[in-house]
Amino acid sequence: IARGVREVRVPKGDILFHRGDACTGFHLILRGQIKLAFTSADGNEKVVEILRPGQTFGEAVMFMDKPYVVMAQALSDATLLHIGKQVVPEEMARDPMFRRKIIAGLAQRLHHVMADVESYSLRSGRDRIVGYLLREEEFLQEAPPEGRVSLRLPTSKGTIASRLNLTQEHFSRILHELSAAGLIEVEGRTIHIPDIGKLRASLS
Repeated sequence: IARGVREVRVPKGDILFHRGDACTGFHLILRGQIKLAFTSADGNEKVVEILRPGQTFGEAVMFMDKPYVVMAQALSDATLLHIGKQVVPEEMARDPMFRRKIIAGLAQRLHHVMADVESYSLRSGRDRIVGYLLREEEFLQEAPPEGRVSLRLPTSKGTIASRLNLTQEHFSRILHELSAAGLIEVEGRTIHIPDIGKLRASLS
């Protein structure tokens, strides 16, 4: 695979690709965060996903031989590996385990999409935000299962609100309600959770 891999460095704010660009492979994030989003003709944006180190994107479009349907932008200085589409089918044909892992990754992505649809359709904005904070807590390396936890939001509140299919105003209002209930303490982009077990139990 190495012969088809190149390193890509993307400064914060730069666009990695636009919707409609040809897909020449998929990406693996080594450092930083990447936002995938739809952008309307009038400039409105809907964030689809916020990706972290260790995650990949672009595989499905690569296999369909279609152009990108979203844009990708660096939320921080990022380093990625671009894996060219010419080497992936060859390696899949050679290595059954690699083929299974690629299929499993695509299946997992589909599962996440279905979970998102369920969340937007059936869960309240409050539950979406609480669920998001609990998922962020899972990324902390030394987060205790109970007690006080502090986490820093990976990007702006507006971007996270779009990811959760909420307006920024609605997102801020729910944070205020959770704060008033004593479930969280907001300090800029840092969220302190006095009792992670209590926050977990508050999900309806």
